[in-house]
Amino acid sequence: MNSLRMLEQDDENDDAAEVTWEDQQRINTFSKLNTRMRSIEEKLQELKQEKEALEDLATELELADEDEPVLYKVGEAFLHMPLPRALKRLEKDQTDIDAQVSTLSSSVEECEKEMKELKVTLYAKFGRAINLDD
Repeated sequence: MNSLRMLEQDDENDDAAEVTWEDQQRINTFSKLNTRMRSIEEKLQELKQEKEALEDLATELELADEDEPVLYKVGEAFLHMPLPRALKRLEKDQTDIDAQVSTLSSSVEECEKEMKELKVTLYAKFGRAINLDD
């Protein structure tokens, strides 16, 4: 629920710190980092779902008949391939996803670290006059 209220005259004047060019650059950088982090987190969620699907596929392939070809998804298409080849492809795909998850996770950590530093600086100067939380 949104609760809008008018600021008291005293509150309005107390938080009136001047925004310098450097401050505006810090605010812009914070915003860009926040947007980048949200985008990376969305990609991480997609990769985690894909990783779960590959784990499910690994379970299914353990039960598959070695003599019959299996359907394996490559991009948007499904291809028939022998079971040993599908297992190798699955292993490679799992390794690739793990590497991507690791890279994206470190990117999120870097963004969070930079954002934390910017928050300290900006809150120190602007206090309640700025809101950098979600």
